[in-house]
Amino acid sequence: MYEIEKRNNDIPSVSKLSKLGVSAVGYTAGGIFLFILNAVTTSVIPGLIIGGLVFIFGLSSFLSKDPADKKAGFIITAAGILTIISKIKIPFLAPLSGAILGIGAVGLLALGIWNGIKFFIGLKKRS
Repeated sequence: MYEIEKRNNDIPSVSKLSKLGVSAVGYTAGGIFLFILNAVTTSVIPGLIIGGLVFIFGLSSFLSKDPADKKAGFIITAAGILTIISKIKIPFLAPLSGAILGIGAVGLLALGIWNGIKFFIGLKKRS
């Protein structure tokens, strides 16, 4: 009897599964977006324009009252700033900001894959 109760405690709730699924999609999409942002904006003028638009969009989310929007807004604002810095061609900061964008993209993709794995494992436990 105890083993059955213990096994049932390992089953994640529906709300936890939905948070994991949404996080997996969001982190993966964010990582792909950062890769695209870092790769597509190779020329200066389009890079500055796209970086500025990303910065404004992120700032509007960062100024929201919802804590989840603030976190996403901060990340998007930082991505916009890093994109602008990488296109200004300051000798030390441009490669550093491009590297930070790449590291951030890999990190977000890793988080997305990890949350996706946890989501599918939890989904399998529920079935």
